Amino acid sequence: MSEHTGKCPVMHGGNTSEDKSNMDWWPEALNLDILHQHDRKTNPMGEDFNYREEVKKLDFDALKKDVHALMTNSQDWWPADWGHYGGLMIRMSWHAAGTYRIADGRGGGATGNQRFAPINSWPDNVSLDKARRLLWPIKKKYGNKISWADLIILAGNVAYESMGLKTFGFSFGREDIWHPEKDIYWGAEKEWLAPSDERYGDVDKPDTMENPLAAVQMGLIYVNPEGVNGVPDPQKTANQVRETFARMAMNDEETAALTAGGHTVGKCHGNGDAEALGPEPEAAGVEEQGMGWSNPNGSGKGRDTVTSGIEGAWTTHPTKFDMGYFDLLFGYEWELTKSPAGASQWEPVNMKEEDKPVDVEDMTTRLNPIMTDADMAMKIDPTYRAICEKFMADPAYFEDCFARAWFKLIHRDLGPKERYIGPEAPSEDLIWQDPVPAGSTDYFEEVVKEQIANSGLSISEMVSTAWDSARTFRGSDLRGGANGARIRLAPQKDWKGNEPDRLTKVLKVYEKIAADNGASVADVIVLGGSVGIEQAAKAAGHNVLVPFTPGRGDATDEMTDADSFEPLEPLADGFRNWQKKDYIVKPEEMLLDRAQLMGLTAPEMTVLIGGMRMLGANYGGTKHGVFTDREGQLTNDFFVNLTDMDNTWKPAGNNTYEVRDRKTDQVKWTASRIDLVFGSNSILRSYAEVYAQDDNEEKFVKDFIAAWTKVMNADRFDVEKFQNA
Repeated sequence: MSEHTGKCPVMHGGNTSEDKSNMDWWPEALNLDILHQHDRKTNPMGEDFNYREEVKKLDFDALKKDVHALMTNSQDWWPADWGHYGGLMIRMSWHAAGTYRIADGRGGGATGNQRFAPINSWPDNVSLDKARRLLWPIKKKYGNKISWADLIILAGNVAYESMGLKTFGFSFGREDIWHPEKDIYWGAEKEWLAPSDERYGDVDKPDTMENPLAAVQMGLIYVNPEGVNGVPDPQKTANQVRETFARMAMNDEETAALTAGGHTVGKCHGNGDAEALGPEPEAAGVEEQGMGWSNPNGSGKGRDTVTSGIEGAWTTHPTKFDMGYFDLLFGYEWELTKSPAGASQWEPVNMKEEDKPVDVEDMTTRLNPIMTDADMAMKIDPTYRAICEKFMADPAYFEDCFARAWFKLIHRDLGPKERYIGPEAPSEDLIWQDPVPAGSTDYFEEVVKEQIANSGLSISEMVSTAWDSARTFRGSDLRGGANGARIRLAPQKDWKGNEPDRLTKVLKVYEKIAADNGASVADVIVLGGSVGIEQAAKAAGHNVLVPFTPGRGDATDEMTDADSFEPLEPLADGFRNWQKKDYIVKPEEMLLDRAQLMGLTAPEMTVLIGGMRMLGANYGGTKHGVFTDREGQLTNDFFVNLTDMDNTWKPAGNNTYEVRDRKTDQVKWTASRIDLVFGSNSILRSYAEVYAQDDNEEKFVKDFIAAWTKVMNADRFDVEKFQNA
């Protein structure tokens, strides 16, 4: 008998052994997976499918009518509380959008990522698998014309309307992803709901939470509803709420409005033993068909539902958007109690019977409402209390504040107004959308380029300024970029990475050229980069034109929320061989993060690095990685000399290296870790070798210009050709 008899005939897990991946074998290796996200191979729709065009064919009125009808169409397999799914659908939408954080723009509801792990199995998302299944008949009916991402968010918006809120509007246009987003860091904890101390320098100082995180514990959307680490203390919870919502780009008024408006409807579920729940969707058996948390308590649904463990509604009429939240929170005293599931919650003292909400199944039975520690924070914290008192004095103002904050929450990562689709998209400009006025196209591009070329600016100055203006773009939430020329404004003009002295010199030249020709400064900045590249290519023997589309506008200080732009400041830019200071994270890992946010592939990142070194675009004019004696010429020398075996590479301290001649041991060049990783990492080296080949210098120039143009145009949502890119 063969010695292999009895072994499993198929591979498990990893791709190099039965149970180990490359990263298991070599944990210090650079993991390029972050740049391979959303590969077309995972997308079942095909390359010709364009969702943003398909959704425009949707019968918006018919869809909305069906979603409205769903709200009160209670199903036996998962009955609606009080016969209305509004609370459940709002929670689903909220928990999709609420994962957004401003630090890196990742998370949010614009991708439909709630369908996949880990989010579909977070403890905070118990029962949202049922909400998505309730939507399936509608998704099935409208098919390709409505994405899961749009439908998940739309359901919450319609739910609010069905319960009496006049919403601020709604836009379609969220395109589905088709596998988990591995590029999002949710925390280093190894277990769900681990004590929040693990992500704070000091848990009593919320601003010491690890960046870019916003939620206080692994598996939560915001804060622990029972209190800091599950210990009730409304003022401590208020401090965490303030920091968490600020990391979602919400101010105190928006935070108070969202808390009150979110808890005006629906209820918490904790009428049973939370420990008895079955495994989450990703761990459940195949017979569960993608759903989780099976509940053996009573009927397992309806009044027996267990999600957060807290039990009860917040208001007297949980299916109506009204002022009931404030009436009860401020109209009664509250005492700390325990739910049937053992969770800490607050209940009213001596409440009138008529103020109590009825049971979700038995309309003749009234039960105490509840408040979470976060609700009590609205009453205890002086700032939040003052805001709530203002709301109570002016219900119309509260409703407007909530409608606007809710709209911001569910649209924050959809991008600027130019991307809105559908009849309910609002026309008002909102500062958090980073509005940019339309720019002129009525000028002569060649005249502007000639004036730039004759201005005395160097190739390095032109290229670096264009790059610094455009590199702020984040594909995660579609913020930043060259359009608007906000590099002229606070805070960007003072960022260390933008070399303020050099920037001031260049902008002085560009502003005059723009004024003389009727062009925007934003267009002139990008054209300056084109001029520099074309000059460098010509010096290397290549006559090329860098593609350019005019029409960028110039934003003003009044159009710019300076505070919200602070998180866009680059702390490192490997493309310019710079970082603000030394970090625990390796420079090459920071390069990958920036490249991913900019929407670049690994080959695009590679060719841009090689070209930027040859153009002399390093920060401060340093020579690390400038492997050439032809600086200022767009050659493939970076790759040629990186792969040349006549060279040796020796550490020189502080993450720098010397490139020495193998025979003479003479120092030829210096390098950073960023430079050398393109020769040491096997995948990146394979790209570098392509560009080092004798027959690929022309390909290098072509690919560099294509990648450069992609960066310069990443935020051109005002131009149809880029809207669906």
